[in-house]
Amino acid sequence: MITFILIFLNIILYFLIPGYDYNLLGLNTSFFKGAYWQILTSMFLHGSLTHLILNMIMLFQFGSILEKYLGKLYFVSVYLIGGLLCSFLSVVYIYFFDFDVNLIGASGAICVLMGYFAFLDRKSTLGIIVAILLMSFIPLFMGINIAWYGHIFGFICGFVLAKARH
Repeated sequence: MITFILIFLNIILYFLIPGYDYNLLGLNTSFFKGAYWQILTSMFLHGSLTHLILNMIMLFQFGSILEKYLGKLYFVSVYLIGGLLCSFLSVVYIYFFDFDVNLIGASGAICVLMGYFAFLDRKSTLGIIVAILLMSFIPLFMGINIAWYGHIFGFICGFVLAKARH
């Protein structure tokens, strides 16, 4: 149920929020000037329909499993707290290494779920790590700008959150 609400929210916001608002709502160095909402709002914005669809497929895949296993309240806590941690690490990264960027997308929070799942199902850990590396670096090699570090931060945050609880 929560997974479907998150998917619905992402879809609705994609169609309701115009692209010109992305500089205000996406995650960029304005965060350090008081735009603190960006670590949350950026998680619900997507740059294209393809970006949205791919993220929602992954959210459905991992969210459905983890929501049943963790329960609704803990699942949404993992998704949001992990996503916020991932966003914070990403904005610190862009502050020091990639100053002129605006991050959007649910990928970081979804990678939190993937990291959590990888901790719970150790047989899948290597496969999930390979998947994250592929989805992080293949687009770069194709010339598509992607926040690869957000994926990696998300996986680490999810793995650590799972380790802290189990």
